[in-house]
Amino acid sequence: MVVLGVDPGITNLGLGVVEQVGKRAQMLHAEVVQTRPDEPPPQRVGRLYQRVYQVAATYRPSAIAVEEQFFYRQNELAYKVGWAMGVVLLVADQMGIPVYGYGPPQVKQALVGTGRAEKAQVAYMVRVLLGLKTLPQPSHLADALAIALAHCFHHSGANKPLS
Repeated sequence: MVVLGVDPGITNLGLGVVEQVGKRAQMLHAEVVQTRPDEPPPQRVGRLYQRVYQVAATYRPSAIAVEEQFFYRQNELAYKVGWAMGVVLLVADQMGIPVYGYGPPQVKQALVGTGRAEKAQVAYMVRVLLGLKTLPQPSHLADALAIALAHCFHHSGANKPLS
């Protein structure tokens, strides 16, 4: 199974492609797509779309796993993260790839064993599980790979794609 993990963001969008064969997982690709706040929104969204589409077309994932984020008092941030989520959903629709959402506690539980794990613990487990020599940096990269791994470890027939 090949999974594209996405840590959605308009300024920094993490992409991590993980392949699971049996109980073993390996990283196929990882990058952070960056845009600048001073760029017009159409250019920022366009750049994200181009990279997400290119990565999905190259690796042909069987699923896209995204971090579901909850914003209670940060309306502007939620709005702009929505642009990135729209890009991911559009690419998924165009390519016929199901999208699954995981909240931060689910990802932490899947990788560390507790939903209250620290980010450093999650990054460490990403390094160990993927056999990487160093911790993935920046955090958006580690988060994207963690989300992909969470899907690999917890996907079952009971999991439903976002609807």
